[in-house]
Amino acid sequence: MTLTKEDLIDSIYNRFDFSKAKSAQAVESLFAIIKNTLGNGEDVLITGFGKFIVTKKRERKGRNPQTGDDLMLRSRKVVRFRWSQVLRVKMNRE
Repeated sequence: MTLTKEDLIDSIYNRFDFSKAKSAQAVESLFAIIKNTLGNGEDVLITGFGKFIVTKKRERKGRNPQTGDDLMLRSRKVVRFRWSQVLRVKMNRE
């Protein structure tokens, strides 16, 4: 099962004394803060969960899979996620 944004909103609604609208606003605000921070090239650290890291990929050669033609892929930024030790232990419990 995949956890969706709606599932997060429902979880906040059920756990706290928030209305559905306030729960949705809280989730949307959190995502907006994370997106803005990453968009500015800054990392996001959530203690006990992990770290979202902005890295730059350099320009490189690629290939069009449909035609087989070579092309140059532009340099770009990507977001990586490195999970915390706490999350790693929780995920690998037997």
